[in-house]
Amino acid sequence: MQHLPSGALRLRDDFDRHWLRWALLAWLLIAAWFLATRWGMIYWLALGDTDDNMRLMQVRALLDGQGWYDLRQYRLDPPGGFNIHWSRLVDLPIAGMILLLQPLLGTAMAEKIACGIAPLLPLGVVVTAMSLAVRRLVAPLAWPITVALMLGCTSTMLMFAPLRIDHHGWQLACLAVTVAGMADPRRARGGATVGLSSALSLTIGLELLPYCAAAGAIVTLRWIWDGEEARRMRTYGLTLASGSAFGFAVFGSYDNMAMRCDALTPVWLSAMIAAGGLLFAMSLPRIARRWLRLVMAAAAGAFIAGAFASVFPQCVGGRLEGVSPELEETWLNNVREARPIFRVPLRNALPISVLPAIGLIGALVAFWRARRTPAAVGWAAVALFTLFASAMLMWQVRAGPAAQMLSLPGATALLWIIVPWCMRQRWMLVRVIGVVAAFMIVSGLFVAYVIKWLPIDLPTGRSPVVAKANSNCQRFWAMKPLEKLPSATMFTQVDLGPRLITLTHHNAVAGPYHRNGQAILDVHHAFTGKPQDFRPIAARHHAEYVLICVNMAETTVYRARNPHGFYAQLHRGIVPDWLTPVELPEKTPFKLWRIDYDAPAAPPADQ
Repeated sequence: MQHLPSGALRLRDDFDRHWLRWALLAWLLIAAWFLATRWGMIYWLALGDTDDNMRLMQVRALLDGQGWYDLRQYRLDPPGGFNIHWSRLVDLPIAGMILLLQPLLGTAMAEKIACGIAPLLPLGVVVTAMSLAVRRLVAPLAWPITVALMLGCTSTMLMFAPLRIDHHGWQLACLAVTVAGMADPRRARGGATVGLSSALSLTIGLELLPYCAAAGAIVTLRWIWDGEEARRMRTYGLTLASGSAFGFAVFGSYDNMAMRCDALTPVWLSAMIAAGGLLFAMSLPRIARRWLRLVMAAAAGAFIAGAFASVFPQCVGGRLEGVSPELEETWLNNVREARPIFRVPLRNALPISVLPAIGLIGALVAFWRARRTPAAVGWAAVALFTLFASAMLMWQVRAGPAAQMLSLPGATALLWIIVPWCMRQRWMLVRVIGVVAAFMIVSGLFVAYVIKWLPIDLPTGRSPVVAKANSNCQRFWAMKPLEKLPSATMFTQVDLGPRLITLTHHNAVAGPYHRNGQAILDVHHAFTGKPQDFRPIAARHHAEYVLICVNMAETTVYRARNPHGFYAQLHRGIVPDWLTPVELPEKTPFKLWRIDYDAPAAPPADQ
């Protein structure tokens, strides 16, 4: 340090003492870059994901006076509406910004700005929490490396891109806070941090339930190994139970009062309160023998598992969604993000999985180097957490954003070891190229360059056609002509429903939300079944029009399942007499017909 110029010393000291200020500045710069590069998408409200569209519709309903605990979406399958299993928690920042900006910019622009800024708020939490974790684990000045590495976490960063207003960004923020809590040397504060962040994550949704369970198991293992960790476990149990109860009381919807398995319902609330209470009770007596702490923890775990299985058997041994076998086979098993990483094309799997593998190696190396220091316990916890996150990729590829984010401490530790080694070498070429190569490899960025030269999983000729249809049918200009028609319920693809109700005044029959399995199945049955069976299904849902997006990904499934089904015939131009074409602009990606329920039911001959 004494060889550094005085200016560099002052900057180094400032980066240490005022790290939070600098980290927040880095976050603001990233946010500004995001907003600048994606302003066109923000302006046209290009919400690309069905859940982002549904989130905006949920906020609109709240601002229009729908009840706080009523989260049903009444513009899907009206008049009963769709049962949405989310909570209002993530709606609050979006709704708040719309109310703030509405008097200045008008409703439409206020919505666009709110949807652009809202995903960047949890990104600020992640930057802060991961920087804090690395300061505690690696070194006080290592946090800028973490921020730089984060920019290479492509799957993670997509969750914070403008317009990505669904709840996944906030859940990742909770997970980052959990990591910071696990790395906290102050036991009571660390336990409270992990407990509260887990409770908040569960209040938002159950997607990260396995990570919350893993965090609880790691807190318990620390107590088993070291009885002095009782304070950490005590505050963890107390905050997990009380935080979950508060989240359910304030944000639990009417539909989540039922004994369902897919949200923070009385099922999981009971489990969290019981688990938190038992951990709190076990932490009170001073138990000197490690084996006795192990026996107590095992007994508590067995009791909770046994009681859960006996009281809530519907939530054991199957999907938490609780869908029918037919819906699972027809729809849920075909959701791409629910597939394991080894069933994803290698061209897509490599960029997701390389950084978690590197981060795991780094966490294990850091643990080994710190094995005789107080930091060893924190690294052991983070290494276990990173290992768990990497293993989750073998279950579902949707674990990629969390796995990449959790790899940051280990990857940072590797660079903190390798870069100084490179800088100590005699040859300048080694110092320069070595540092660049180390960053490219440890960050996983090298995969983006290597994969271009690998002849693997090359796109088929059909893929660009489907991708173009998926994009065009979501666009504002494509939906706008539909506004000229009086408000009606349109029978369209499941994945198109949320976008349709967001950009137009029309209703849709279905959206990809598992609690409404019968409506989803009805859409699949109608499009893959016989033409004469379509009208009775459409009538049950009060549909007045049939709207199809030609070549959209979902429609390729309909044609593959039944080449002679109703949708396949429409695609070939074979239209029954009871469908009247509705004129649309020449370049539209849609085809639209009005349903005549009084016309003869005789199907056309398949030509």
